[in-house]
Amino acid sequence: MTEQTFEIFLATPPGLEEWLLAEVVEAGFSNPRATGGGVTIDGTWSDVWRANMTLRGTSKVLARIGEFRAFHLAQLDKRSRKFPWGGILTKGQSVKVEVSTNKKSKIYHAGAAVERIERAIAEEFGAPIAEGLEDADLVIKARIDDNNVLLSVDTSGDGLHKRGHKLAMGKAPMRETMAALFLRACGYDGHEPVLDPMCGSGTFLIEAAEIARHMMAGRARAFSFERLATYDAAAVQAIRDAWQTRPSDQKFYGSDRNVNVIGSAGENAARAGVADMCTFAPTPVSGITRPDGPAGLVIVNPPYGARVGKKKDLFALYGAFGDKMRAEFKGWRVGLITTDTQLAESCKLPWLPTGAPIAHGGLKVKLFRTDPL
Repeated sequence: MTEQTFEIFLATPPGLEEWLLAEVVEAGFSNPRATGGGVTIDGTWSDVWRANMTLRGTSKVLARIGEFRAFHLAQLDKRSRKFPWGGILTKGQSVKVEVSTNKKSKIYHAGAAVERIERAIAEEFGAPIAEGLEDADLVIKARIDDNNVLLSVDTSGDGLHKRGHKLAMGKAPMRETMAALFLRACGYDGHEPVLDPMCGSGTFLIEAAEIARHMMAGRARAFSFERLATYDAAAVQAIRDAWQTRPSDQKFYGSDRNVNVIGSAGENAARAGVADMCTFAPTPVSGITRPDGPAGLVIVNPPYGARVGKKKDLFALYGAFGDKMRAEFKGWRVGLITTDTQLAESCKLPWLPTGAPIAHGGLKVKLFRTDPL
């Protein structure tokens, strides 16, 4: 099955598909098209491995492993038993099945469908069934739509935002995958300085520094695809060996009024191998200064008032940020992520039209951007 072409789904929070598509096109994957909640490409297992290891914006890589029609549970059971699980799964690895279905299908009870497919895998292939998704070595996803059962395997395991080098996090962390796409949406390509005046655990700056040096996103972690029957360790190592980083002496500046997170940000940057590019300082927004050298990008994920801080106190914070940008950051572009348009407008910055809201930790955020000030 290694050379057979199939659909590969690259997931991202809804609202970010356009930017993930741009990254996928740039990376040269075949036939990319944006769909709800991600980008679909056509490829082989080699593309699955490369997508997991190298794409910065996707949160999961799902390989479509087959499909069949099923109009009732007995048929689902029978066809699940006939499915060639041995071509995908490895003996001894525990499995969990996740089902989504809809009213267009005669099988509408997801729990009953999970039971049938799991029993088929256990009895026909001999795989142990895990208690929950978190305990499973491998997760099979079945989407039942219009009586068509579409089977995929999660080839990532832990979400791909877990790069493998961040131990410490702030209160409302930005996922690395989202940070990478927000940087892209702000026109960042690794060739300018970036400043984050509310940097928390340093996500934006570490991501920006890795992009500047063209470091492989998934270089420090393991993936579920390593447990599949299709895994070829030598071919995966060849992808790693062919990857080329580039030198960069670009500078990245982080500050936060919280002294504790500043220490954590420095440790996270060191584990990522970019500490020499990043400067972190415990500074309130009103105390930040424009760095020497060329203009670049200021990007910030301030508190929204939904979870961290109270909204009325935040108007002063956003206002102070806007004042500082207008006074000292001429020529710099600004990107700001928030749930609240009123808060963004209190910055009094010349925001460009915003795109669709983006799901983030149970909230809907928007990216506000400027041209060079």
